[in-house]
Amino acid sequence: MIGLFCFALAVLASPFKSKVRLEAENAVLRHQLIVLRRRPRGRVRLTNHDRLFFIRLYRWFPSILQVLTIILPETLLRWHRAGFRCYWRWKSRRRGGRPPVKTELRALIRRMSIENPLWGAPRIHGELLKLGFDVAQSSVAKYMVKRRVPPDQGWRTFLRNHAPDVAAMDLFVVPTIGFDLLYAFVIIRIDRRALVWINVTAHPTAEWVARQITEAFPWNEAPRYMIRDRDCIYGAVVTRRLRAMGIRDKPIAPVSPWQNGFVERLVGSIRRECVDHIIVLDEAHLRQVLKSYARYYNEARTHLALDKDAPVSRTVQRTGVVRSLGILGGLHHHYARA
Repeated sequence: MIGLFCFALAVLASPFKSKVRLEAENAVLRHQLIVLRRRPRGRVRLTNHDRLFFIRLYRWFPSILQVLTIILPETLLRWHRAGFRCYWRWKSRRRGGRPPVKTELRALIRRMSIENPLWGAPRIHGELLKLGFDVAQSSVAKYMVKRRVPPDQGWRTFLRNHAPDVAAMDLFVVPTIGFDLLYAFVIIRIDRRALVWINVTAHPTAEWVARQITEAFPWNEAPRYMIRDRDCIYGAVVTRRLRAMGIRDKPIAPVSPWQNGFVERLVGSIRRECVDHIIVLDEAHLRQVLKSYARYYNEARTHLALDKDAPVSRTVQRTGVVRSLGILGGLHHHYARA
């Protein structure tokens, strides 16, 4: 009944429609019949020509939505929007001009900007030119990291810049087999954690400590600052010797060993990895053991603070047979390729 009513309304309204509009609706109906006759079985299969036909007529006569039966109006609108996007993508295609910047180059620009917060676009652009990249300075500025505040160095960078000029020294006690006490004196450079001097004595004095400092540093390699604790053995003789060598004496605050943490960590490593596993016979024996450990510490032992490298940097060996060399009678081993 409702269908008959709609048909009657369509018949009554047809005299008021334009001839072109009626022809468009008839064309849509005929094309739908062609599509249905073309289908052997199953769902309707539309080609790109069919979609283009419906979209074009829809642009000219939107009223054809009323006579579409094999597709939904939403489907036709989706096709129209997709065609619109494709058209303008084709319209806006690149027709020459500046070549695009490669992804790898954009990542390198961003990396340089992050690693060097004080560099601007001209500085990064100059580095890229020296690396063989042909890129405009405006492109470099476009892909740099944008910062809301002026660039500044962090504490890690600040301390790393001062580390090469700082050394630290300390004494620690080692008992012998006869329960005598021996004193080991160590000096460490902060930048590479290098153990630059180690020696042993049974009777430490200020004169002996001053002589060790002189032997540890040639006159052209002395650090600018020396960190130490407030042990009474560092008397006036030691401070005068430091001043004569151009080293500024920096004693830590009372009862604050954490302020000399680098050398305290070194002493802890020597205890845990060496003297706690050996019964010391005498002064000569301890000196020999500590000298052997010092070579292992500087040349073979990897450090977390140095990105798993040794104080004396080790080269990466990729070829050869892996060999092991025993250190301290096999307490530790050094592995290398031969």
